[in-house]
Amino acid sequence: MATTDLSVYDKATIPNAKDFRFGIVVSEWNDKITEGLFQGAFDTFIDCGVQKENIVRWNVPGSFELIYGCKKMQQSYDMLDAVIAVGSVIQGQTKHFDFVCEGVTQGIKDLNIQSDIPVIFCVLTDNTMQQAIDRSGGQHGNKGVEAAVAAIKMAQLRKDARF
Repeated sequence: MATTDLSVYDKATIPNAKDFRFGIVVSEWNDKITEGLFQGAFDTFIDCGVQKENIVRWNVPGSFELIYGCKKMQQSYDMLDAVIAVGSVIQGQTKHFDFVCEGVTQGIKDLNIQSDIPVIFCVLTDNTMQQAIDRSGGQHGNKGVEAAVAAIKMAQLRKDARF
């Protein structure tokens, strides 16, 4: 569980993002949480110089569908510099939580291996709704902010690694 404010970042340590293009794939499941995460990422991109027209958003039904959505976004927008997968899975009384979390984690990892466009994991896997609220704009800040900062840094790494 987060013990620091996920929304704190030092703009001086973040690359200039004004020429980057980003995709954000957002799960509609637990939308109170995912909308908060999306807004945190979007606001951070804008704060770091990304132009609104350089941010593409797609929605998918649930977190498991993030993998396909991110894959299709990578394929459809070859000019994107990074993609963020935004989702929220909250522990229930069945093993469904375990299967979804494992599948999404491995799927996003696979996309990072298979494609040149990095996919940032912004999927909350919390035990309770309150934990998710706390990490999507609540007392622990917003994991979406952290994901946007990671996306900017990975976009710069991708740019620097080209030869």
